[in-house]
Amino acid sequence: MKKILSVLLVAVMCFSLVACGGSDSDSGASGGSSDEKGKDKIRVCIVYTGNLGDKSYNDSCNEGAQRAVEELGVEVKSLEGATAEEWESNLVSACEEGYDLIIGASSNIADYITEHGPNYPETKFAVIDTTVDLDNVQSISFAQNQGSFLAGAAAAMFTTKTDIEGVNKEKIIGWVGGMDIPVLHDFYTGYEQGAKYIDPDIKILQAFAGTWTDPLKGKELTLAQYEQGADIVMNVASGTGPGILEAAKEAGKYAIGVDLNQDNDQPGSILTSMVKRVDNACYLVIESVVNDTFAGGTTQYLSLEEGGVSLTDFAVIKESLGDKFPQDIVDKCDELAEKIIAGEIVVENYEGFGPEAQ
Repeated sequence: MKKILSVLLVAVMCFSLVACGGSDSDSGASGGSSDEKGKDKIRVCIVYTGNLGDKSYNDSCNEGAQRAVEELGVEVKSLEGATAEEWESNLVSACEEGYDLIIGASSNIADYITEHGPNYPETKFAVIDTTVDLDNVQSISFAQNQGSFLAGAAAAMFTTKTDIEGVNKEKIIGWVGGMDIPVLHDFYTGYEQGAKYIDPDIKILQAFAGTWTDPLKGKELTLAQYEQGADIVMNVASGTGPGILEAAKEAGKYAIGVDLNQDNDQPGSILTSMVKRVDNACYLVIESVVNDTFAGGTTQYLSLEEGGVSLTDFAVIKESLGDKFPQDIVDKCDELAEKIIAGEIVVENYEGFGPEAQ
């Protein structure tokens, strides 16, 4: 009965997507092509909660997928969508197409994999950025709280550098997220702890755009935080994020990038980026299917120690600021990273996150 309902759901929702122009893209030939040795290629479908071209989370995942296409000879299809209805219909459509591996690219897909995954026990699933407890699902999570701790510490130190143009005397920093979901609260938990590790009295402004795909909303929220006294704002908003970075440039203020290295998106306005290696997560799970080592029912947790998260090297802002570049921020962040890895600093998690929750 569940299988019948799933088929009906695909039919109805796919018709809806055709009517409204649903987006997808392919890498390699479709329809079960073969490699040079005549073996059927591994077919992978990635379901995104948003669109490619965000210069952030989704593009990072796609970089890993394209690397797998080039190095492992797999066939990859990308299904993009902006709404929950599209995400679910894309997932179920992928299930019906018989892919060897279906990757839910973000935690927004988790509930749909939990619901529909049991109906396709022979299909391998992966979910990035959260955990799904099913035998045919491999989960990959990150210690975004650790990377964000370093970002918060950097922001708290930077807001005191009043000799730099655009930095005011107020000890106020900002943070703008995309959707109000648990994984972003894990980001914020680390950011707040890192900032208050440097200055317990610092004020942190927080806002959610409620979407991954609205740069104008991100810009509006960021400009509002600058008006309230912040001089640096962290972007955690995927496709909404370019508006946050643009606001920094327009206001003569500063921002922190996320997921990919965004330091060159608005050169001179981005202090650093908190890189989250979604590309590695995507590549590794595809590689496990190619090598027949896929481990359903397990979770990988990629922390600072494994290189799952990190800050960029500050090189772009250093070139922009010249002699005014605060090298002490870099040195302190390196010291804090070592202490986190050594266990001398324990970064708090939002409820339900962290290695003990996996």
